[in-house]
Order: sequence, then structure tokens, then C-alpha cells
Amino acid sequence: MTRLPRRLFLAALLALLAACGGAGPDDFEPLPRQATVLAFGDSVTHGTGAGTDEDYPARLAAITGWTIVNDGVPGDRASSARERLAPSLREHEPDLVLIWLGGNDFLRQHDPAAVREDLRVLVQTARDHGAQPLLLGVPRASALGAATGRLRDDPIYRELAREEQVPLIEGVLSGVLSESDLRADPVHPNARGYRRIATEIAEALDDLGLWLAP
Repeated sequence: MTRLPRRLFLAALLALLAACGGAGPDDFEPLPRQATVLAFGDSVTHGTGAGTDEDYPARLAAITGWTIVNDGVPGDRASSARERLAPSLREHEPDLVLIWLGGNDFLRQHDPAAVREDLRVLVQTARDHGAQPLLLGVPRASALGAATGRLRDDPIYRELAREEQVPLIEGVLSGVLSESDLRADPVHPNARGYRRIATEIAEALDDLGLWLAP
């Protein structure tokens, strides 16, 4: 259910970036199998709710063949993550940074506009270091939305993607948390959920041209 809207937005975003002089579909080179990718986020990146090696970075590494560093810190916020991104970039020297933050900010009722600006700093920090940043959308917590299968990513992710001309993969976490059999609790996937996440991210990376499916 989430694949078509996400892919349509990816295509629309890339067309917009090309028109604005930013990165278009032909500007992304597929990352080689020896590439290093930094998965930078909170407990969802860490893999809370599943067992060892069932987190989405481990599963995505198995699909793509990349070296994927799991730098997910449970409880982290977009604001606090600003302090740790630069050291992580220097340590790992990634080619691609998957930025997946904001959920804990929303849980603490932080102003979405402020969350967007913290995410902007993360995007710019990754870019200034020479890595390609990529955003992943996050929904605001909603018991009703989860119960009815109608969770939606917060609009700040699309806004920031347009403003910073950075690729966005959206609808992945929203889709997983909208299905009770894919989540360990209201805000964390289970092992099946993380498997779905890795597969959908790989498909989106293939759409972007950053990874070519065999």
C-alpha cells in the first residue's frame, strides 16, 4: 500500500531537483558493493523491538552488499543528534547517510518547525562532509492513526526535502506501524517489520539509482 505513493513522490522530487539545478535521476551513481553507508537515527535504526541482526541496517546490508554502520541511539532526538553526527562521519567516512530522526521529538511535543531545522543541520553536516544525505520520513505518534492504518509522515520531511534538494523516502515507517502484525509496540517494528523496512528502502534506493537491484 505504501510503495506507489512513495515512488511517485521520489519521481516528483527528482524531477523538481533537476528543474532547480539540483540532483536529477542521472546525477546519482550507484554505490559500489564496497561502499560504506551510515544509518543514523534513534531506536528504530537501532532495532528496538527485534533481536540481534534483525534491525533494518543489518537486513539492508544483506540485500545491497554494502557495509552499513548502525548508528542508532534509542531515545535520541534530532536536536541531540546534531552533536554526534560530525564525529560519526569522521569515524566512518560514509558515502551515504540515511537520516531517520524526529519520532522522539514528536513524542515530546517539540515544535515541528524546530524539528525540521534540526534535521536541516544534519543534512547540511553530512553534505559538507562529502557524503550524500538521504531523509526518511517519520509519522507523529497517533494511537488512532495506528489503529486505523492511517499513519502519515509529518509534512516537515517533504518540506525539507524540497528546500534542501535532498532525496526522501517516505511512508515506510508509517506503513509498518499501521499494521499490528509488523510492530512490537506502538512506535517500534518487530522483526517482520524491520524486514519490510529494509526491503522497501532497497526498492526506493533502486528507484533513485543509488543501488541497482540484481
